[in-house]
Amino acid sequence: MTHEALIAGVAGKEPKVDRQAYTAPRSVVVGEVTLHPGASVWYGAVLRAEAEPIVVGANSNVQDNCTLHTDPGFPVSIGEGVSIGHNAVVHGATVEDGCLVGMGATVLNGAVIGAGSLVAAQALVPQGMRVPPGSLVAGVPAKVRRELTAEEREGLALNAAHYVELAGTHREAHER
Repeated sequence: MTHEALIAGVAGKEPKVDRQAYTAPRSVVVGEVTLHPGASVWYGAVLRAEAEPIVVGANSNVQDNCTLHTDPGFPVSIGEGVSIGHNAVVHGATVEDGCLVGMGATVLNGAVIGAGSLVAAQALVPQGMRVPPGSLVAGVPAKVRRELTAEEREGLALNAAHYVELAGTHREAHER
């Protein structure tokens, strides 16, 4: 089994991966992707930035089998302390600090998920939707359901912190 991620340039655009970021085996980071300190990209995740940049902020995680991709005019920006749940797709969108995008959710071009928000599992956030900070968004198409409680927002932060710890554990296992 390989213990390396595929990290490669394309069309003259090169990834910038901080030494404190973690890329799991079989993850793919291609093109103009920036991974800040403490960011993690997990098994099977694909970050493809040929058209526009992808930026993953400090201490954010892109979990197993996620896809982050761009279109012309639609970069991807993931803030700090963000969790992108397993099998989620973020396509040409912005996810601000402290958010969680649930498992299997899709966030489309030009959408902005406000800081400290939760996108429920399997939700479809349509193109151009603006989610206010601290919101719970759910459904197909997604709608703002309510404000998150302080306790729920703290849970989002704890989830991101947990993935920073997990990345260290996995990095150590792969260095053996």
